[in-house]
Amino acid sequence: MDEAPESAGRGEVSPYARSVEARLATAMAELEATEKGVAKAEAELRQATRTVRSADRSVEVTVGPQGELTALRFLEGKYRTMSPGELSGAVLDAFGRARTEMARQVMETFEPFTRPSTEVPELTGVDIDWARIFGPEVLQDPEERARQESGRRLRDEIDEDEER
Repeated sequence: MDEAPESAGRGEVSPYARSVEARLATAMAELEATEKGVAKAEAELRQATRTVRSADRSVEVTVGPQGELTALRFLEGKYRTMSPGELSGAVLDAFGRARTEMARQVMETFEPFTRPSTEVPELTGVDIDWARIFGPEVLQDPEERARQESGRRLRDEIDEDEER
C-alpha cells in the first residue's frame, strides 16, 4: 500500500489514473463524434422531403422534414369526377402516408445515436420515445398498417353502399 502514494509523490501517474484518463479521452472523442454526426443528420434532414401518391393515384402530396405539407398536386384531372369526400379522403390518405414515411426517415437517421457505445459502456445512447413524438402508428409495420387500412376502406365502402 505504501507504493502507490510513494510513486504518486514522485510525479508518476498510477495505472488506475491512466486507465481513467484513457476512458475519459475515449468518451470525449465519442461524444465529439456524436455531436458531429447529429449536426450532419440535422443538416441532411432540413433538406429532406417525401412525396406520396394516394392509393387511387388522384393526388400527390409532398411533406417536409417536420411532416409539414409543402406541395399538393391533383393528378390527371381525376379530381374533377370525385365527390368532395373522395377527394378529401385521397388527400388525407397521401398526407398521412407521407408524414409516416418522413417520420420513419427521421427515425432511421437518428437510430445510430440511440445505440449504446461499444467503447464506453456508460454512454448508453439516447432514449427516444418515437411513439410519443410521431404517434404510435409510426412503429407499426408498414405492410400490416396497409392491410388494416385496406380492410377499413372496404368496410367503409360496404357501409356506404348499405346507406343508399
